[in-house]
Amino acid sequence: MSYYSNYIDTAASALREMKSSDAGSKDLNQEQAIQVWCDWTKQMKDVGGTMYFVGNGASSQMASHMSADAAKNGQIKAQAFNDTALMTAVSNDIAYDQVFAFPIKRFGNSNDVLVTISSSGNSPNIVAAIGAAKEVGMKVVTLSGKSEDNKSRELGDLNFYIPSDSYGIVESTHQVLLHCWLDKYMEDNGLFI
Repeated sequence: MSYYSNYIDTAASALREMKSSDAGSKDLNQEQAIQVWCDWTKQMKDVGGTMYFVGNGASSQMASHMSADAAKNGQIKAQAFNDTALMTAVSNDIAYDQVFAFPIKRFGNSNDVLVTISSSGNSPNIVAAIGAAKEVGMKVVTLSGKSEDNKSRELGDLNFYIPSDSYGIVESTHQVLLHCWLDKYMEDNGLFI
C-alpha cells in the first residue's frame, strides 16, 4: 500500500474510532455527540451567546478559521482569542497559561460555549481556559487526541477524542470534525445557500 493511501486510511479510521463523552465520562455515539453540539449552538444563538474557540499552533489557526466560518456561514456570534496584542500582553504581564483564561473571564458568560482544540488535551493554557469557562458557567466542548485520559477530556462537558498518537492525524481529523459540526448545524437550521 502506498504512503498516501495508508495515511488517508489512518485518518479515516481515527474518525470512525473517535470517542465521544459527556461531563460524566458517559460514552455517547458520534451522531448523538454531534447533535448535542448542534443543539447547544442553537440554544446559545437563541439567547445571544457567543462561541469562543481556542487552540495553540495549528489549532490556533483552526480556531480562527472556525470562528470566521461560524460567524459568516453559521450566522452565530463567534470569536477566537488569538489577537497578538492581547496574547502577548497577557503572556508577559500575567502568565502564558492565562492567555485564554483571562479574556474568557472578561468576556464570557453562562450563555456562551467554549470550544477547545488541542492535540494533546494537556496544554496548560487550554486547561486553564476550561477552568475559566466553568467559573463563568459556560458549556465546554473539547477536541483532543494523543492520550485517552488527557485533562481536557476529563474536564469538558462534551468531548471528542481522536485515538491517534500522530499530531498530523489528530490535527487533520479535528478540522474535519469542526466542519462536520458546522455543516450539520447549518443543515439543521436551513442555512445552506
